[in-house]
Amino acid sequence: MKQLARLGLLGLTLLLAACGSTPQSSYYHLSSKAGGGESNHPALGIGPIKIPEYLNRNAMVFKRGDNQLHIANFQRWAEPLEEGISRVMSLNLAGFLDTQNIRRYPWSRSETPDYGIQVWILSLDMTASEAVLLAEWRLNKPHSGSEVLRRIGHYKSAVKGADGAAMSESYSLLLEQLSQDIADSIASDMASGIES
Repeated sequence: MKQLARLGLLGLTLLLAACGSTPQSSYYHLSSKAGGGESNHPALGIGPIKIPEYLNRNAMVFKRGDNQLHIANFQRWAEPLEEGISRVMSLNLAGFLDTQNIRRYPWSRSETPDYGIQVWILSLDMTASEAVLLAEWRLNKPHSGSEVLRRIGHYKSAVKGADGAAMSESYSLLLEQLSQDIADSIASDMASGIES
């Protein structure tokens, strides 16, 4: 009986020692350099934004080789990645188009925006040398239901490390490039409407 109690005590000691040596998690978020705009035009509706299932987790995912991924359990997103992408794209587009009239999907019928922006992230990966974003996006006019443009964009960014800080910085830059393409398309459509 004493031997069984000693084994139980030893097991508890080992369990407590293992818990005490668990590395602390680090948390990261996406950021935008663009600020909010001044005007109320155009009204932009952001979403839905969809990401691949392999990215739908708190832990950061790094690419290793063509078909191998590494899930970094102690390097985590501070918010769901889909929500972070939506937040940053909203800020970017507000700054690029000088508008503060941003609505996140789903919006009410009484607040239908001038432009709706849907984004499907097809891949978002980082290796030791670069980060890559492949995204299909659709620009439409919700009032009429007409599609303005549908495009697949491919964006790249050099990375300054192989950790969570480098990933959040690189992904933020990629989303800035994507947002700029969308903002340019909206500005072009608005200009063509004024001219006609």
